[in-house]
Amino acid sequence: MQRLMFRMLLGLTLLWSAHAQAVLEVTVTEGVVGAIPVAVAPFAWEGEGAPPERVDAILTANLNRSGLFNAGQDGLPRAPSSPADFIAEPWMQAGMEYLVIGSKRLRDDDAVVVEFHLFDILAEERLGGWRIPVPEDMLRRGAHRVSDIIYEAITGDPGAFSARIAFVAVERHGDARRFSLEVADSDGANPRTLFRSDQPVMSPEWSPDGRELAYVSFENRRSEVFRQNVETGERVRVASFGGINSAPAWSPDGRQLALSLSHDGAPNIYLMDLETGDLRQITRTRAIETEPAWSPDGETLYFTSDRAGAPQIYSLPVQGGGSPRRLTFESAYAAAATVAPDGRSLVYVHGGDGGFQLVRLDLDDRRTTRLTEGRDAESPSFAPNGSMILYAMMDGSRGVLGSVSRDGRVHQRLTARDGEVREPAWSPLDRSPAQ
Repeated sequence: MQRLMFRMLLGLTLLWSAHAQAVLEVTVTEGVVGAIPVAVAPFAWEGEGAPPERVDAILTANLNRSGLFNAGQDGLPRAPSSPADFIAEPWMQAGMEYLVIGSKRLRDDDAVVVEFHLFDILAEERLGGWRIPVPEDMLRRGAHRVSDIIYEAITGDPGAFSARIAFVAVERHGDARRFSLEVADSDGANPRTLFRSDQPVMSPEWSPDGRELAYVSFENRRSEVFRQNVETGERVRVASFGGINSAPAWSPDGRQLALSLSHDGAPNIYLMDLETGDLRQITRTRAIETEPAWSPDGETLYFTSDRAGAPQIYSLPVQGGGSPRRLTFESAYAAAATVAPDGRSLVYVHGGDGGFQLVRLDLDDRRTTRLTEGRDAESPSFAPNGSMILYAMMDGSRGVLGSVSRDGRVHQRLTARDGEVREPAWSPLDRSPAQ
């Protein structure tokens, strides 16, 4: 039986066992040669007792985790106490190219004000200064926002450290399994369980505003699609038709879900209006049509179909007016497309005799670039800034998550401290302002 049918109809066997409360540990397995050296000075704390979070330590870890930077805090010159005291020479001698200094101040309303400055050491100038008020119990999230700002100031591209990831975990008790839907920070910290079930949970997908997840649950012994508020836990069943209900994908405006449904025969792509529940059928074949993904402008759907005899990626205008157009020709198997935030490329799972790898397809010139070399890549998901692709993979007999940069140069591994994980999904970016 071909792999696509196996994934969609018998996909339960692809869910590996994992501890529901596992914290993901991130390891950079391959970074950029000549990564940019950045000095991160300890942030001063203007408050009583120990600081609630080490913002500078989280920033350092985030920059190193990107694979683009060599950020450090040890063995460096004494940091200036204010921007006016910055002198470039000792930092040049230490081999640094950028310097970050900062402080944390507790306000009367118990919010923490994080103030920080970035210096270009080689140019001997301050690139900028920012001030962010953060609730004390959300200081770690604030540290990720600081990391985003520093990343963008140096690279010109938005950071994605403040985004979150959702993933599926399974806890095994003898022959029984307990499935859960988890949400964590991008560095694997602050894991939180949204939903648990004795039956499989699959295909989490974030809403465009980052407030909800849509996913597939088999809790009622059949596939059904739910949407759930990440903060309140409120949960609504949106698709429970006869046959298969699978592969939810939010439209960019958040008003529709694309779904793969088989209530009228073979699985086809439908659009559901989330306000009215009305359905509009997009594809009409006897083949398996599944795994829809939207273009960022909401005008095109990409999906997997075996209408040509083997799974391949196709595109189709949302408003109709044409036949599906096949996009992949170099693979015996091509599935699970995820679209880059700029809409100019997509990444999909390429299958052949060498196993299953991730391939990026440029939609303008149709060039393909292989991003991974393993044999078992699954479930790719673009980071909201387009810099990385998160995916499921195997580490020996153990399921872990991997990530790879859009150019294939940076590789990371996200491993649960206990057990295994899969089905990752990036959240949208945190757009909270900095002063």
